[in-house]
Amino acid sequence: MHIVGVDIGFGFAKVTDGKQVEIFKSVLGDPADIQFRESLIDGASERPPHRHIETEDGAWFVGELAESQSRGRTFTLDQDKLVTSFLRTLTLTALSAVVEDGTPVRLVTGLPISYYRRHKDELVERLQKRHEFAVIDHQGVRTTRSLNIERVRVIPQPFGTMFNLLLNNVGRASDRRLATEKIGIIDVGFKTADYTISNKTRYSERGSQSTDAGVSKAFKGIAAALHEKSGVNVELYRLYDAVSEGSIKIRGRTFDLEKITAHAMQRLATSIATEVNQLWADDWDIDSIVITGGGGAALAPYLSGQLIGQVLEVKAGEDTRLNNVRGYQKYGVHLWQR
Repeated sequence: MHIVGVDIGFGFAKVTDGKQVEIFKSVLGDPADIQFRESLIDGASERPPHRHIETEDGAWFVGELAESQSRGRTFTLDQDKLVTSFLRTLTLTALSAVVEDGTPVRLVTGLPISYYRRHKDELVERLQKRHEFAVIDHQGVRTTRSLNIERVRVIPQPFGTMFNLLLNNVGRASDRRLATEKIGIIDVGFKTADYTISNKTRYSERGSQSTDAGVSKAFKGIAAALHEKSGVNVELYRLYDAVSEGSIKIRGRTFDLEKITAHAMQRLATSIATEVNQLWADDWDIDSIVITGGGGAALAPYLSGQLIGQVLEVKAGEDTRLNNVRGYQKYGVHLWQR
């Protein structure tokens, strides 16, 4: 039995089995017939992962391969479309990297709070069964795969971070303090921001909410400013590295992004802080607040000072995009392996 956590987000797809971790952009592209597959100079650069998959839904380049090689590319900020058109392909692509054929799979994943009730059963129906598909490597060799997902558990998305903090790798509580305290969780994803309260590990309906205040909101402002200066519409998923590095090169010209990014992040942080402070106004007994998600680390410097309460510091170098998926996997171990 293989226990895995899978987190299919609008920005990135993530998977872990507790040892291996895979993360790639949630972008699909038409599979191009690549005529020349050899590196021009040996050792010039590391070959990026070649994610090419064929399922009953079609054939796709996935992630960074689609971004670099496909003429037709697609990504979505619509939850219904993510579940119906992207979920299965992205999940099988992720699982194919960490699970061998013939191994029964038990999977934990999550949904944003506002979509949990509507999509939970559909998500289980789409994933909990045997899947036949094929993967094609960088040399064009096709390999048939078969994965049996025998159990799927879906939880509210931000609770992945809580389980990651609370549980160790064998699914046991390693921090008793978190198990007995009231914790506020702010999960900033690409499209959504989820706010929830874990009261002694119990979900609080009153203190939970999803909004569209994901980091893509800031990226749209950055993209608009770049369009004014360069005349080019930069796709949102191509801004990750540029925002991180503080600049972007468009048609040979370098554009500084530090001031634009700071302004966009400050506006987004103020919006989120206003929503959270109002939502948790009656929960004045919260012990601490955790900021997580793909946008969590980037927003934390702007957000922390505007929140009412004690905010746990984001560790330097921590990839907050993986907090939920690591927690999903630990929770799966807690459920099925103990």
